[in-house]
Amino acid sequence: MRRREFIAGLSGAVAWPVVGRAQQTRIPVVGFLSSGSLSQNATLAQAFRRGLADSGYVEGINVAVDYRWADAHFDQLPALAADLVRRQVAVIAASVLPSVFAAKNATQSIPIVFMIGSDPVEMGFVASLNRPGGNLTGVMVLEIGLVAKRLQLLHELVPTATSIALLVNPTNPRGAEAQKKEAQIAARMLGLGLLALNASRPSDIEAAFASLVRQGAGALLIGGDSLFAASRDQLITLAARYAVPVIYFLREFVAAGGLMSYAAESSEAYRQVGIYIGRILQGERPADLPVQQATRIELVINSKTAKELGLTFPTALLVRADEVIE
Repeated sequence: MRRREFIAGLSGAVAWPVVGRAQQTRIPVVGFLSSGSLSQNATLAQAFRRGLADSGYVEGINVAVDYRWADAHFDQLPALAADLVRRQVAVIAASVLPSVFAAKNATQSIPIVFMIGSDPVEMGFVASLNRPGGNLTGVMVLEIGLVAKRLQLLHELVPTATSIALLVNPTNPRGAEAQKKEAQIAARMLGLGLLALNASRPSDIEAAFASLVRQGAGALLIGGDSLFAASRDQLITLAARYAVPVIYFLREFVAAGGLMSYAAESSEAYRQVGIYIGRILQGERPADLPVQQATRIELVINSKTAKELGLTFPTALLVRADEVIE
């Protein structure tokens, strides 16, 4: 049951003939670059289109969107970004860190609006949050404090677990180390053991689950990372196969059958990206548009998945949940 007002999104899909018509009528073309897939990001793409509409741009009417999905093949992102630049799109929306790096390396003139889970100043994307100063701006969803809260939520759900695992991507050293440090502090405060597991490619993920079970961890926290976002279906399948309670860093995992998430509302972040795209199409410069911070955090739980795992959500968690999927 959704507890916030649901805003119906505009329908729209990837349709190359629309781009062709757009070019004939000279309406602006927006590039959309993502390391994920359309099937996994359809809801977020819809939120992006809502943001465009909020700024007065409707896909297929007065704007076209040229989508590029890497389908978790991160090595393809530079070529996909270069292709958008060759097509001379008016602005590029880049979703998550690898896509932003690819777009930034491909152009210093075409405006780029990002959605990332890292500090864009630390990443070198902008000079400051208030005055980005270059051709990039966007929305950031920081993970600071959320790892500890996720660990606490898992502890509430599975209070008998004496050890909880954390899965991180070691090829993202800055993000992995920060998440491990926060989880270690939180685990000590809760009197829990913490098992740190690594996965740098999809083939590592099943081995991590097997190690978790072998070492007796009672639950799993998935660290925020673009690799894990792109491996959503695999993670959900393995959690069910190994009967492991898992908390995720995106609501979309829970909507697809995952157990629980505690995260910033990603659909609102993508809507804001669409709004910024519209403002840039109207003549504003990314250098002058402050980086937005997604601050709305939501707890989403899937009661059906809990039943399949033989778990019962405590009443205290159900009452605090922003959304319960049944």
